[in-house]
Amino acid sequence: MTSSHTAASLPLPPGRSGLPAIGETIRFLKDPDFANKRHKQYGNIFRTNLFGKSTIYLAGADAIRFLLLHENQYFVTSWPDSTKALLGSAALSVQQGGIHQQRRKLLAQAFQPRALASYIPTIVDLTHSYLDRWEQKETLTWYPELRNYTLDVACQLLIGISSGSQTAFGQWFDTWTQGIFSLPLSLPGTQFSRSLRSRKLLLNEIERIVRERQQQEDLGQDSLGLLIRARDEEGNGLSVDELKDQVLTLLFAGHETLTSAIASFCLLMAQHPKVLSQLRAEQERFQHTTLTLEDLKQMEYLEQVLKEVLRILPPVGGGFREVIQECEINGYRIPKGWSVLYQIGRTHQDSSVYPNPHQFDPERFDENRADKTQPFSYVPFGGGIRECIGKEFARLEMKIFAALLVQQYEWDLVPDQDLDFEMIPTPRPRDELKVHFRRRTS
Repeated sequence: MTSSHTAASLPLPPGRSGLPAIGETIRFLKDPDFANKRHKQYGNIFRTNLFGKSTIYLAGADAIRFLLLHENQYFVTSWPDSTKALLGSAALSVQQGGIHQQRRKLLAQAFQPRALASYIPTIVDLTHSYLDRWEQKETLTWYPELRNYTLDVACQLLIGISSGSQTAFGQWFDTWTQGIFSLPLSLPGTQFSRSLRSRKLLLNEIERIVRERQQQEDLGQDSLGLLIRARDEEGNGLSVDELKDQVLTLLFAGHETLTSAIASFCLLMAQHPKVLSQLRAEQERFQHTTLTLEDLKQMEYLEQVLKEVLRILPPVGGGFREVIQECEINGYRIPKGWSVLYQIGRTHQDSSVYPNPHQFDPERFDENRADKTQPFSYVPFGGGIRECIGKEFARLEMKIFAALLVQQYEWDLVPDQDLDFEMIPTPRPRDELKVHFRRRTS
């Protein structure tokens, strides 16, 4: 894979452009198996046309490695227009080049080990309160409950709002997220216009909280306090307008994808009782401790299980890039101006790295694991300079939730529900995971 001047003489990847102007957009939107069908026909790299733009799909560790390590050289991050508008121009996700790197360093201060350790008591308390509530319910539809749980954790730790899912802020947030991947039509009554209105209400409330916090002597130890204090090498901090967009992005990142990952864990454990039993055996020694970062590090089998959950059902399916300089991948020409969509799920199914890839097998992540020898074959959080900034926070919350759930509770799937997955915006079971829930008696 190179950017050589000979790229111009190479063929385009196989594929088809579909209808004039709209390309294969209708098939893409209607057929959940759109990419898999074409990968079976063409292999790991193919071309199509989506939303009026020539697009290349690619999968596989080598191709993804080339893509993610050449950010700003041959590729830049790219988002649909609705996403850019609703996240805001100051959001880390849409920033490019030097500004992105500068802002990333500032935001990273909220995810250092010391900061993460300070978040543990809050996550533990909120997890216990939700587990107690579910025990009272006995039978529940779990996915919406998990969405409320992750939103409450994010609101509490990011901006100090308690029970965020039950407030007006939570309702605005829900409406706002529904438009992140929508048609950017700001006509009255469209999802996009409702989401834009909710964004405005959210930003007003975040600004009120930021300004109030700035007046206090103690800025607090949550993420917002750390971000208000954060300074770069020149001593510059984040302006109020920037803080607003960054906080909204962090709320989104700490909510939607985490809900999907935790729900996948709950489903897969119900389907794999032997794995669950092994998890419980490991958790016995942590049963009566006040959890610390050190305890969580020692939960090695839980670590393997969560890695396998994210391999089998990555919460983010992939990412868009725009080609800023023509280059070559796998012997094909990748023209300037085209879009590239890299695929995490398919990359995680590579049988040369993961034998029997469709089998749920946490043991594949023991110390001899194959993904160590093949960089970029495991990318649930992306990679390169745009790797998910909240990766360690997500892993922390997943681990605490899983440990406390497994230690004290049991759950069974309600029969005759649809457990097939809807994939947009993040994977979730169609019937939203109905379970019988109870405290363990043994």
